[in-house]
Amino acid sequence: MKLGGGSSEFFVVTAVLFEENDDASKCDERINLIRTELGLSEHFEFHFSKCSKAIRRNFLEKVAAFDFFYFAVVLNKPKLYSPGFQLKESLVKYTAKLVFENAKPHLRDAIVVVDASGSKDFRNQLSTYLKRQVNDDRGHGLIKKVKTSRSDGNNLVQLADMVSGAIWRSFKHQDASYRRLVSHRELRVQVWPE
Repeated sequence: MKLGGGSSEFFVVTAVLFEENDDASKCDERINLIRTELGLSEHFEFHFSKCSKAIRRNFLEKVAAFDFFYFAVVLNKPKLYSPGFQLKESLVKYTAKLVFENAKPHLRDAIVVVDASGSKDFRNQLSTYLKRQVNDDRGHGLIKKVKTSRSDGNNLVQLADMVSGAIWRSFKHQDASYRRLVSHRELRVQVWPE
């Protein structure tokens, strides 16, 4: 929730959805090939804030051809008023819930992979929270499983980061050039609070 001192007033959480495992596998393979084409190490992590403009553009242009969609929530931090948002864990959980609320019509026994940041306790809390908030009263239907994966070893978590960065930049710097590269994959980007 820091504001000022170089911290952004926007906090973005993005979910990238693949309807078929085969589509996700093909995109994953293509991301490996992007590293080779750019002469990058096979361990290079695509992280929007750490990539050059050329790498960002190349990555987003190449993945745009794959069959995925995305939802995002952009928290407008200066407009948040509840003291609960001062806690990082509460902020992340609530924002993730908003993303999955928007994605509900597209979820059926989904396997959700979340970046393995934060403590193990927090990751377990997030998993339980999302399933409780998004699934039906009997606890099933939309989210089958929540797994965590370190972003440096998961191309599709890196895809979500790159899309999230493109969205963030469109708000922070009013520069939608990266976001436009994947805009045909966008199902909803909600700004909250408006």
